[in-house]
Amino acid sequence: MMHERLKMLRKTLNIGSQQKFADNLGISFSNISSYEMGRRSPSDAVIKLICEKYNVREEWLRNGTGEMFNEIDLDYGDICASIGVNDEKMKEAIMKYYSLTSEDKELFWNFIDRFAR
Repeated sequence: MMHERLKMLRKTLNIGSQQKFADNLGISFSNISSYEMGRRSPSDAVIKLICEKYNVREEWLRNGTGEMFNEIDLDYGDICASIGVNDEKMKEAIMKYYSLTSEDKELFWNFIDRFAR
């Protein structure tokens, strides 16, 4: 059922509350709540908005068939654009990394290398 997939999507994307999901989409909390409870179905425009904003396959959202997300081309720019939309913590981490000095970036990568072992 679409209402279950909407809730699953919100949790998969780690968006948090229905209010935050609604705010991210620019729609009311009561609409999101009604959609997730199965009392109402989202309009075609809302479905398209969700799919575009979160790279969701419309067929999955509507019918539950196939994969949840569209395949992402592993292009650095596309990945960064996707992160900016979907993952606020990663976006914050990238911005913090960007502001580090060259020396601090080197320390960071040394830490990552040790951590990954």
